[in-house]
Amino acid sequence: MKQISNRFSIAVHILSMVAVMPAKCTGDFIASSVNTNPVIVRRIMSMLKKAGLIKIRPGVGGSNLLKEPEDISLLDVYRAVDVVEDGHMFNFHKDPSQACPVGKTIEQVLRRELTEAQSAMEQRLSQTSIRQVNEQVLAASGLSGHMDSSL
Repeated sequence: MKQISNRFSIAVHILSMVAVMPAKCTGDFIASSVNTNPVIVRRIMSMLKKAGLIKIRPGVGGSNLLKEPEDISLLDVYRAVDVVEDGHMFNFHKDPSQACPVGKTIEQVLRRELTEAQSAMEQRLSQTSIRQVNEQVLAASGLSGHMDSSL
């Protein structure tokens, strides 16, 4: 089964770290937290920068959010990192038989259902902000109330 790109979860991880500790957030530092190659982190950070979500300080390192954490929704992140091809989460198999009553109509019928499912997911993502994610992360790690650069 093909999954949605992991760029989304990595991008949320990056934004969460930048919100909590912006001065420390170099590509290498974030990559150590994500446990991935720094090139992947830098590529995703570039996508977030292009979307107007972060500012990257070249040379000296570190990053800053360009919006308040409560003003960045998970839907903003989802869209910034292109997790789905051509804006469609679901793909269809190629060239079903037009001679078959199921084959000639299945995509039309199924597309309507899958479009509604994608819309519902996007609606849910729009209701959660990076601040809310961070509050949950910090509470789960026992660091509630430490949403600043002192970590």
